[in-house]
Amino acid sequence: MKLAPRFAVLLAAAAVVAGCAPQTSDNSSSDKDDQSGTLRVWLFQEVGNDPKAKVVDSVVTAFEKAHKGTKVDVEYIPIDTRAQRVKAAFNDPKSAPDVMEYGNTDTAGYVHDGGLLDVTEDFGAWSEAKDTDPTAKQSVTVDGKMYGSPFYVGVRALYYRTDVFKDLGLQPPKTMAELAATARKIHKAKSDLYGLVVGGAYTYGAMPFVWANGGELATAKGGSYTSAIDSAAAQKGIKAYTSLFTRDNCPAAKCAVMGGNDTITAFAAGKAGMAIGGDFSHTAVEAGKVKGKYAVVPLPGVASGSVAPAFAGGNNIGVLKSTSHRTLAVDLMEQLTSKKTQASMFDAMGFLPTFTDVRDAAAAKVPFEKPFVQTLAAGTKFVPASPGWSEIDSSLVLPTMLQEVISGKKGVAAASKDAAKKMNDAFSSAG
Repeated sequence: MKLAPRFAVLLAAAAVVAGCAPQTSDNSSSDKDDQSGTLRVWLFQEVGNDPKAKVVDSVVTAFEKAHKGTKVDVEYIPIDTRAQRVKAAFNDPKSAPDVMEYGNTDTAGYVHDGGLLDVTEDFGAWSEAKDTDPTAKQSVTVDGKMYGSPFYVGVRALYYRTDVFKDLGLQPPKTMAELAATARKIHKAKSDLYGLVVGGAYTYGAMPFVWANGGELATAKGGSYTSAIDSAAAQKGIKAYTSLFTRDNCPAAKCAVMGGNDTITAFAAGKAGMAIGGDFSHTAVEAGKVKGKYAVVPLPGVASGSVAPAFAGGNNIGVLKSTSHRTLAVDLMEQLTSKKTQASMFDAMGFLPTFTDVRDAAAAKVPFEKPFVQTLAAGTKFVPASPGWSEIDSSLVLPTMLQEVISGKKGVAAASKDAAKKMNDAFSSAG
């Protein structure tokens, strides 16, 4: 990804670092709140981690300078082994970090396991928190309480081949109906290309079709969730997405097994006219054959000019309930997710900030980000804040539903009804 220049004005404005976060409530499982010593931090190791580490090092240096007698020990852990590491940390506080980065879909599960500290009052007292994107804030919230601070957000939009569109006299689609029609026009004119490359195992590529048609994954009532994937509106969205797995766009035999990475790989290799990809897909596309021959617009919704709701992915940073440095750990969490740090992380890694003002500044500096910021501004969606979501996700409930429809094994109504039952079982078993 082409990196943006440093946002000098923005960083200067955000350079004032708040003092120690007040210990507004004592909900740590430890009976200590040491004001010195070593703080252990786990962050995810990225592909090309050095730029991230440099930003973190600057935060750590300032933090240690502001807190005499305090040392911060940062460890970068592989994302694919995080589940085992985190589970062990929850079971053995002596091996646990004080502060940890985690995927935002993991929040409810980690809270259910008793691993994360309630920082509701701390976050509310933090002056910068008022500018947090609502969906990002939702990603750290369970049953009305907050268990961390948003670190960055990621959303998907529509990548399209500018050379193909110019050659065929096409314009970016403004509705989902136009999207499907445009995809078929591309494939008809250029049979070696998928029109819109889609994946049967691409949950977050399919969900915008459900949400744009008024459907939901689940509905909440009294702290519990009930699946809504079999509602009439959701079924309409499922039908719209699965109708794209045909020989005149993206044949089921090839596309039914594709996941999100597969669709971006196909687009980057020059095998598709369009693809649904994230801001985080930019580096892969830039490294492919379509470099310089593509653009991005928000994924259109059902009505002309509307934007389909996208899943707001991303990561958060939280404090473990077992910490013996509660006040210091909360302060470090805030410094690692502050406006200054998020602006620097965007500069270094391309991570989209969770603060709306910082994100607007990022989009102004890097035009590529504009459609993703527009998508966020139009309204995004998140997964149910239930520990049952982890089971639903890991057992591939939604991809299985899509693939059953795509293969013709089941109709939309039957497949969605079966998926709803599995989701409800997961919600119930999680409590």
